[in-house]
Amino acid sequence: MSKKDVDLHGRLGTELFNRVWDLLAIEKRTPEQDTEMIHTTHASAYHWSQVGEGPRLARAEWQCSWVYSELERPEPALYHAHRCEAICKQYADELEDFDLPAMHEAFARAQLVAGNREEAMHRLKLATDLCAQISDPEDREIIQAQIDSIVHAAA
Repeated sequence: MSKKDVDLHGRLGTELFNRVWDLLAIEKRTPEQDTEMIHTTHASAYHWSQVGEGPRLARAEWQCSWVYSELERPEPALYHAHRCEAICKQYADELEDFDLPAMHEAFARAQLVAGNREEAMHRLKLATDLCAQISDPEDREIIQAQIDSIVHAAA
């Protein structure tokens, strides 16, 4: 793949990934926005798969899981959480210190939607423990906020 193609896929992957966050931030999305969110997160994942960077692939699966959890669709949420975990294992040496807590956070969110409260709380504890070890304060704050959103949903 040419550098131009790699740059294009990377740029599109990033832009689409960020668009999903914009859609997730909308409190009362329309059905059309929900559909856009699904298509956009998968398009982002596709573009990252073309670049082939392991950690980005894991993050794409993590976001897919989040989207399906947000839409209360447990089967695809769990599917993508499992994919995220498998990729994290495959690329363990390349991960940032926020990737594993994020992966457990995705599992906690998906398990909660699936009605598996005990497993959700187990994954939430793993995410919380690993989050405390994130060296960059900004990254730690972002992941902690995501963990906290699950705690509030589980309450």
